[in-house]
Amino acid sequence: MLYNIPPILSPDLLWTLRAMGHGDEIVIADANFPAHGLGPKTMRLDGISATDTLAAVVQLLPLDTHVPTPAHTMQVVGEPDAVPEIVAQFQTMIPDHKIGSIERFAFYERAAKAFAVVQTGETRLYGNIILTKGVIGT
Repeated sequence: MLYNIPPILSPDLLWTLRAMGHGDEIVIADANFPAHGLGPKTMRLDGISATDTLAAVVQLLPLDTHVPTPAHTMQVVGEPDAVPEIVAQFQTMIPDHKIGSIERFAFYERAAKAFAVVQTGETRLYGNIILTKGVIGT
């Protein structure tokens, strides 16, 4: 056991967060996301929500301050300006950073290039977010 580590973060996920470098991206995905077919290493957090996962991850992962939007969600198909309730929750969890949105298939393409994907048990639609890792300043 370790102090101050959210208990939902598995050893594999902790290793992944530590191994990522500046500019690497990680996807937190809902239960419907085609994670295993995209290519990056996929870790599962079945039974854990995407919001709980995001809250745990951002306690440890610095977001990139050198890009305008270090976090991106998937746009609602046919309604690119819609903001699903879960996306609004994501924004409250990272208030110092603007969250961008990406068209569905462009989101899949970007996710395919990510360092890793964390597939959660999230059942709310559009519960997907890509985070860009930043640096820890001195």
